Amino acid sequence: MATIKHLSSKNSDYGAAERYLIFQHNEITNKPILDKDGHLIPREDYRIDSVLCGEEDFAIACMKANLSYNKNLSRADIKSHHYIISFDPRDAEANGLTMDRAQALGLEFCKKHFPGHQALVCTHPDGHNKSGNIHVHIVINSLRVEQVPRLPYMDKDCDILPGMKHRCTAAALRYLRAEVMEMCQREGLYQIDLLNGSKERITEKEYRAQRQEQKKLDEENARLVANGEEPKQTKFETDKAILRRQIRAALAKAQTLDQFIDILLNDYGITLKESRGRYSYLTPDRARPITSRKLGDDFSKDAILAALEKNAARVVTPAQKGSNAFSPPHDNDELRKLIDLDAKRTEGKGEGYIQWAKMYNLKMKAKTLIYLQEHKLTHLEDLYDAVDAAHEKTKESLANLKAIEAELAEKKERQKQVAAYRTGKKLYDEYKSLPKKKQQEFYESNRQTLMLFEASVRYFKEHDIKKLPSAKTLRDEIEDLISKKNDSYNGYRETKAHEKELQLTKDNILKTLEIQEPKREEKREK
Repeated sequence: MATIKHLSSKNSDYGAAERYLIFQHNEITNKPILDKDGHLIPREDYRIDSVLCGEEDFAIACMKANLSYNKNLSRADIKSHHYIISFDPRDAEANGLTMDRAQALGLEFCKKHFPGHQALVCTHPDGHNKSGNIHVHIVINSLRVEQVPRLPYMDKDCDILPGMKHRCTAAALRYLRAEVMEMCQREGLYQIDLLNGSKERITEKEYRAQRQEQKKLDEENARLVANGEEPKQTKFETDKAILRRQIRAALAKAQTLDQFIDILLNDYGITLKESRGRYSYLTPDRARPITSRKLGDDFSKDAILAALEKNAARVVTPAQKGSNAFSPPHDNDELRKLIDLDAKRTEGKGEGYIQWAKMYNLKMKAKTLIYLQEHKLTHLEDLYDAVDAAHEKTKESLANLKAIEAELAEKKERQKQVAAYRTGKKLYDEYKSLPKKKQQEFYESNRQTLMLFEASVRYFKEHDIKKLPSAKTLRDEIEDLISKKNDSYNGYRETKAHEKELQLTKDNILKTLEIQEPKREEKREK
C-alpha cells in the first residue's frame, strides 16, 4: 500500500536536501556516508528532476526566490517541506511499478498538488528496512513563486498568492492522503485506506527508536557470537510493540470480554480501562495507561469487541475435533496453468524439457484436485456454476466501483466549481462596480479568474443549486467516497482474482479430461 509522510525543515541550506537525495546517508543519524578519502558516495540508483527552477540548481533558485520576496530569512522560518510517497513492495512485481513510472507519478503529483513551488522530485528503489519498496521524495521550497488555482485544501486567500508560504494543515494532509489513494487506484497499485486510521499507529519517534535499539542489539549479539556465547535476544521491541503483542495474544485466547480482561491481568499484568467509551491499557511499570488511539485501530473498543464476537462464533464442534478445522487457506500462487506439451514440441523444445513439463503437469493436476476438494467442487457442473457465479460477482463488483467513481467525479467537479466561485466572487463584484468604460480593461486583465467564476455560476444554475455547499462538507463527502472506492476497489481485485483462479482450475480440469467446454445452452440442459 502507498503511504505519504510529511516533514518540515528550518535548514537554510537547500543544498543539504539535494545531497541527501543523491548521496548515501546513514538512515538512523542522517549523516552522509564517506569513502576512505572522505568523499560523498553517490546512491547506486535514483531518478531526480527539478520543478520551476529553470536552468539553475534547486538551492540557488530557492535562495533567489526567498531574497526577492524577503521571506525565509529568519532561523525560525520553515524553509522547506519534504513529502515521501512510499509504494507497496509488491507493486514492483505484481503491478509493474518501475523507478521511471514512480518518478513520473511523483512529478505529476508534485505539479498538481504543490503548484507554484520550486521542487525536487527524486525516486529511490528501496526503503530504510530494505523491504524493496520504491518511494518518491518531493522536497518543495516553502515559498510560493507563482499564483495558483485554489485547491480543495486551501482555505485562505494567501494559499494561492505568490510570495506566500505553503501551509501543511490537517486538512491538507487528509487531502493529500486521499489523492495518494486515488492515484494508486487509478494506476492499479495496492492501497489501503489512509483516511480512517491504521491498525498499528507507529509514530516516527517509535520507528526511529526501534531501529536504533535494534542496531545496538545486533552489535552486542555480534560481540557475544565472537566470544562463543549465544545471544539471548535477537529482535528488539519497543514498550508499545510488546504491549500490542501481548494484547493480541490475549485476544487470540478469549471469546468473551471477561475472559479477555482476566487473561490480560493474570498472564501479563495489564489492566484494561475504559473511559468515555474508549479503551486504554495500564502496564505494571507505568503510572498512566496507554490509550488505544496511540496503539492503533486494532486495539480500540470496537475492534476488540468485534474480534471477541468473531472468536465466539468460531467454536470447534466435536465433529471437527481431530480434523484440520482451521487449516490455512490454499496458496493460490502455487496453482499454475498446465503446459501444452504438443505446442512446446512444435516450438522445438527438447526431450529433457518435455520430461520436466510432464512432471510439472502432474504436480499442477494434483494441486488442481486439492483446490477442488477444498472448495467442495466435486462435479464438473458445480465448477461451471462456480465460474459463472464468480464472473457475475466480478461484474457486480465492477459496476459498484464504477458507480462510486461516477459519484466521486461529480463531487470533485462540484468542489472545483465552489473553489472557482470563492476565488472569483470578490473580483467579479469589483468588476461589476466599475464604470462601463473601465470594465473591459479590468475584465481583460483578470480574464481567466472571471471566466472560471462565470462558468461556476452557470454550473450552479444548470444543476439547480441555490445554496452554495460548504467546502468542508464537500471535502468530507469526497473523503468518504474515496474510502468507499478503496474498499470497492480492493473487493473488485479479490473477486477478479477468485474468478481467474476458478477459470484456471476449470481449464486445467478440461485439459486433464481432454474434453471441450460445452456451450452455455448445453450446460443449462445438463
